[in-house]
Amino acid sequence: MDMEAFFALHFDLPREGPGTEADVAWACQLAGVGRNAAMLDAGAGPGGDVNALLAAAPEGSVLTVDSHAGFTKTARARFAGDARVTARTGDMMAQSGPFDLIWCAGAIYFIGVTEALSGWRSCLAPGGAVAFSAPCLFQDAPPEAVVDLFEGYPVPNADGLAAQVAAAGFTLLGTRVVSDAGWEAYYQPIEARIAELRPDADAALVAVLDEAATEIATWRAYRDAFGYLICVVQPE
Repeated sequence: MDMEAFFALHFDLPREGPGTEADVAWACQLAGVGRNAAMLDAGAGPGGDVNALLAAAPEGSVLTVDSHAGFTKTARARFAGDARVTARTGDMMAQSGPFDLIWCAGAIYFIGVTEALSGWRSCLAPGGAVAFSAPCLFQDAPPEAVVDLFEGYPVPNADGLAAQVAAAGFTLLGTRVVSDAGWEAYYQPIEARIAELRPDADAALVAVLDEAATEIATWRAYRDAFGYLICVVQPE
């Protein structure tokens, strides 16, 4: 994939993954997040979940970390003047904490669930938790279009995700499926950007736009077969 074209599509979007404020609120409540919690938004993109995190911990703090400087720049601008928010470009696995909550929406699969949880264990404050969303199969035999979408990535079912959590020595406190509203909150702005960019797109950008359009169409056609599962976990 041409990354310049990818970031042209994703520039200044409100969020970089599916989800809603209600998802964050549910995870924070289950994790027992307090009013003054220190939180890491790992793989934060432009900071689409920061307001919801701060609603759960109004006297707390959020460190957003993303590997793409453009997303960090957007997050800094979005929360300029709010001393509770620090936006940093870097490795989401290289933060020291301690954090009462590590929130990772849709980015943990880049590392692997077991690997990421194992790496974050030392960053958690006593009683701290990790909440993450990850791809999940809802059917034993998903349609070929769904398999093709993930290009060989071994998407687990809910039991598989639970096993990956256990392999890291964590306890699964609860799970929640990301709603259709959460997916549309992510996809509708992308669709608008595709329509805006397509008339003048070169070949590299057309390829990225087509891939994104295919992803959206696949989810809408087969959303009963796959989606994202939010997991809230704590070290054993």
